[in-house]
Amino acid sequence: MFSLPLLVLLAACAPGALPGLRPTLLPATAQDNARRGAVELAVKGNFGAVLNDIEAGGGPALERAFDAAAVPLSDRPARRLQLDGDLGLYETNPGALVTSLLLWGG
Repeated sequence: MFSLPLLVLLAACAPGALPGLRPTLLPATAQDNARRGAVELAVKGNFGAVLNDIEAGGGPALERAFDAAAVPLSDRPARRLQLDGDLGLYETNPGALVTSLLLWGG
């Protein structure tokens, strides 16, 4: 018999369980790759400006990164606060910022 915790863990591994991420066993689609590339360009191409926007509570470079990741407008105020709280992590790891944006986006 399966226990409840095991069933919960299995459900968490199901496709679509984590919005913005695909199961790691499936290959990335062209759409996945294009979205990741757009977010990486928006973040890494303007990294200093994105960090400044995070620190300032928003700005055009950060909005372009949100747009590239398709982060819903209604989620952005909370995400700005999260980014500011974790700014120390993102200052040294632009890949972590890209991954966060991809997780929050659609």
